[in-house]
Amino acid sequence: MNPLSRRKFLKISGATIAAAAAIGTVSKALDKAETTKHKGIQKIPTFCDICFWKCGAIAYVRDGELWKVEGNPLDPLSKGRLCPRGTGGVGAHYDPDRLRSPLIRTQERGKEMWKEVTWDEALSYIADKMQKIKSQYGPESIAVFSHGIGGNFLKHTLKAYGAINFAAPSFAQCRGPRDVGFRLTYGEDVSSPERTDIKNAQCLVLIGSHLGENMHNTQAQEFAEAVGNDASIIVVDPRFSVAASKAKYYLPIKPGTDLALLLAWMNVIVTENLYDKEYVEKYGFGFEQFKAELLAYTPEWSYPETGIEPKLIRATAREMARYKPATLIHPGRHVNWYGDDAQRSRAIALLNALMGSWGRKGGFYYPVSMDVPGYPYPSYPTPTKDKVDNPDKKYPFAHEAITTGIREATLTGNPYPVKGWFVYATNLIQALPNEEITKQAIQNLDLVVVVDVIPNEIAGWADVVLPESVYLERHDDINVEWFRDSFVGLRQPVVESPHDQKPNWWIAKKLAEKLGLGNYYPWKDVEEYINYRMTAAGLSFDELKKNGIILGTKQPNYFDEGVPAEFQTPSGKIEFYSLQLQQAGFDPVPKYKRPAGGPAGSFRLLYGRAPVHSFSRTQTNRILSDMMPENEVWLNANIAERYSLKSGDYIKLKNQDGVVSNKIKVKATERIRQDCVYMVHGFGHTAKGLKHAFGKGASDSQLLTRFETDPLMGGTGMNMNFVTIEIEA
Repeated sequence: MNPLSRRKFLKISGATIAAAAAIGTVSKALDKAETTKHKGIQKIPTFCDICFWKCGAIAYVRDGELWKVEGNPLDPLSKGRLCPRGTGGVGAHYDPDRLRSPLIRTQERGKEMWKEVTWDEALSYIADKMQKIKSQYGPESIAVFSHGIGGNFLKHTLKAYGAINFAAPSFAQCRGPRDVGFRLTYGEDVSSPERTDIKNAQCLVLIGSHLGENMHNTQAQEFAEAVGNDASIIVVDPRFSVAASKAKYYLPIKPGTDLALLLAWMNVIVTENLYDKEYVEKYGFGFEQFKAELLAYTPEWSYPETGIEPKLIRATAREMARYKPATLIHPGRHVNWYGDDAQRSRAIALLNALMGSWGRKGGFYYPVSMDVPGYPYPSYPTPTKDKVDNPDKKYPFAHEAITTGIREATLTGNPYPVKGWFVYATNLIQALPNEEITKQAIQNLDLVVVVDVIPNEIAGWADVVLPESVYLERHDDINVEWFRDSFVGLRQPVVESPHDQKPNWWIAKKLAEKLGLGNYYPWKDVEEYINYRMTAAGLSFDELKKNGIILGTKQPNYFDEGVPAEFQTPSGKIEFYSLQLQQAGFDPVPKYKRPAGGPAGSFRLLYGRAPVHSFSRTQTNRILSDMMPENEVWLNANIAERYSLKSGDYIKLKNQDGVVSNKIKVKATERIRQDCVYMVHGFGHTAKGLKHAFGKGASDSQLLTRFETDPLMGGTGMNMNFVTIEIEA
């Protein structure tokens, strides 16, 4: 460790210890009843909920108080290590800003005026409203937005009620275009966690994928392993990211032109006969038509679009081919950028196909899972209506519900009225583009219920807010993971909730009983439910409670290990030329369309993740906020000098529609192009209940007033916004 990095490490470590000490003081002040506390240290396995990765963890409880959280060495995802967010999970339990008791709104929506009520009062209020909506509009008129495994039981209750409109922002605002692009090519998507064999890749291409900053644990560890094995790293990004610092080749591309580069790469690989011929001939469909479509997309054509010199395009294309089939072009995760994202993701899938990487070591492995039967519930009611999110299959390749489609139906009443929203663990105000449209839609509702652990922005627009126990205080459904190695993981309580918070399974079960649907919960508590499923699978619940993880038997992951090379496409092969796209009126091979530019003198607004925060969920976690209390705006050093700005100065950003952000600190750097700015998502909170995070940094979400909708699957491309710099006198 060099002196500079060591000093930085010590600074971070010292700050974290100080934050932990402060939390300890806060915890002693919590007005919870004293109970008999276990003396000594207890080690209790669980799995993390700070992000969706669900890493296996070991929580330590010292003298009855939550002490620390580490990785579970038995877990294939965490491999005994947690990211900064996971180790900072202790702060979620001790967060003074968290919700404490059920709340019912007393003034108009958005005013954040509440009265505390009992759980019986809150659930009775909700059930009464639901029955009225069902009677007047039908059960289909209640929609559910949910993120993460914790929503399983609530969704079960709503399905028993008759609801059919369920959506998560993770599809239309995150990974959906990627999944559609790969489905159109291979017949299946890349799963979640992604089936990327990074640790065995000899050449890894990251195009707008910020490993080391998005901090998906397994991938970050495997990335470090690949770098340690001298894998050739190629990074394409308008910003010199952490991953770019590890690259052999860094391509500072002009934002919005990724598809132009992908097409030029494929042009070089095909015209120079660098692709895996045997693989393509054996598994490919429509290759000759695909090849003909590529001929115009030369590196010289690409240069004025992307800003990447033809010599560098050719060099990186040949570098990929050199290591095939152990060349992995990473599919990314948050891929909703410019409105043509499914086709851009399909181009990434096709480039991987040319490398022969699908089903091959160092490319994409085939994930496996254990066979754990579900619980034998009664059948759900038969719906009398279709879902509202995608009427007449306007977006023909959407295989999951579209959040913004539900929002549109709520706003317009078409194809039928949506009169109730249940929102579980997702801050829709910040997750969906154009906050004002979301707020307008909410005003058409008769019921808004938010289940969460913190009083975030969407909670401020709810009629009823239900305080959930944080993940260290509750059971959730078991995690039957779909991964390189099969396993079952358990989330179980480590400590008690400090106030009147309840686990989601309890909330869902009690609401079902209020609705007269108690027969859908024949088990008395969640442990009985889990024990049933484990016993049905021939597994031991006691072993699962003890270890947190039960591993399955090793199964093959690659074609050469015996995995059948089957593709669930119309042709039964990898589709280089897609007849189903052509028949639906779309380009059978991706074509580049230049994205719209912004007003003169403006900068394209880019946004992303930080390794110590998850979306907008963790800014009141004292441990994590200590490491990053606010976000910064990355501004090219030359531009900063032009405005007489330096790092640490505060500015505001004004978008093309006149929306002005909170003040945000400048990061003047040569690590970003001059035509764009960048900021971390999730800051600039406006919810009054988030006292610690209120007003700190700026919200990218407030500035994302424009978006382009992907015509294939309805995803919202949000990198369509431009900002200018506002300097206060």
